[in-house]
Amino acid sequence: MALYTKEEALAYHSEGRKGKIEIVISKPFQSQKDLSLAYTPGVAEPCLEIEKDLSKVYEYTAKSNLVAVISNGTAVLGLGDIGPEASKPVMEGKGLLFKAFADVDVFDIEINEKNPQKIIEIVSSMEPTFGGINLEDIKAPECFVIEEELKKIMKIPVFHDDQHGTAIISGGALLNALKIANKNINEVKVVFNGAGAAGISCARLFNSLGVKKENIVLCDSKGVVKEGNPKNNMYKQEFATNRDINTLADALKDADVFAGVSVGNVVSKEMIKTMADTPIVFAMANPMPEISYEDAKEARPDVIMATGRSDYPNQVNNVLGFPFIFRGALDVRATCINEEMKIAAAKALAQMAHLPVPEYICKAYNTDKLEFGSDYIIPKPLDLRVIEHVAVAVAKAAIETGVAQKNIENWDEYILQLRQRVARVHANYKISQK
Repeated sequence: MALYTKEEALAYHSEGRKGKIEIVISKPFQSQKDLSLAYTPGVAEPCLEIEKDLSKVYEYTAKSNLVAVISNGTAVLGLGDIGPEASKPVMEGKGLLFKAFADVDVFDIEINEKNPQKIIEIVSSMEPTFGGINLEDIKAPECFVIEEELKKIMKIPVFHDDQHGTAIISGGALLNALKIANKNINEVKVVFNGAGAAGISCARLFNSLGVKKENIVLCDSKGVVKEGNPKNNMYKQEFATNRDINTLADALKDADVFAGVSVGNVVSKEMIKTMADTPIVFAMANPMPEISYEDAKEARPDVIMATGRSDYPNQVNNVLGFPFIFRGALDVRATCINEEMKIAAAKALAQMAHLPVPEYICKAYNTDKLEFGSDYIIPKPLDLRVIEHVAVAVAKAAIETGVAQKNIENWDEYILQLRQRVARVHANYKISQK
């Protein structure tokens, strides 16, 4: 059952102040002195300090808490190539989530450009303004080229959320599902359906977490990605197999894990029945999963199931990742978001699901109890504790791997600051609604 009507969705975005985000002034401006400090002549002082030492830009401007959410609108949600203007509501939505969940400020930037090299030039030229870059809804394989090149030339975090967000959240879910199923990550056979940005990134992260590459089968819309196929791009080729299998149905026989980041209703009950004992099925296509929760449970009552939907257990929702990953990266002034930071985020999410769940979360999801098990393998998006677990894990990983330019001396104090950030954002929202 839909949670809203089309009219409600349009009204949400159009009533009152248009869109979903606004710029809020953070310094006094009500006196002549205030204005002289905010602009001329007082503003010259921080300008001159930054000219002498570029790192001072983090001290005297909003750069340290500012992320650009950038898209060209070529792969927007399940809508496809709808263009930069039509992608703007989504990018504003990302800005809302960044602020609401992790107190990260955002400028959404929609680019009317499809040439990867030109996008690289445009985005890299913005480095003086932003503390981090969140690439969004850019189609594959161009998105791989764009992110890889930007990471080489920029000294701030660049993160394509369509790739890594789903990978990190599902990676955390995988670790817990394997514990419940009593399976070894080094031995499980994993099938991915969807060979775009999310599919390739999920396969890479699962491999980093311990799944052997020879135990991974990647499928696209034509079937199993096979070695020697001249139509494979270099990213598909990374997971091409020489096994004697051709279809998704072939691949799923005796598989331990299915991870779907493709389209709805491509997996049948018969396919699920052929999987190994206690199959793990992550049907993450939205809004229609590769196989419905009901069909998967009917076919295999022992299945451990996750989807991209909020109305079923174990929602793989990127909001569990990107706000807190950037929060941790920004707070230690990381130069990038590396593999170790992504793994740390996945493991932090997995560990969180073992903690007692506060009553307010159970109420928010209309249930009496939530505890670790097949119906609770990842935290809920409305769990306000995620920031202190994921941001801390990411910040520590950045420091340990040498990509942090700022250290955190007192972690207890940092956790308190994170809690205060979230509390302040929510308090300000409540005040603004009065």
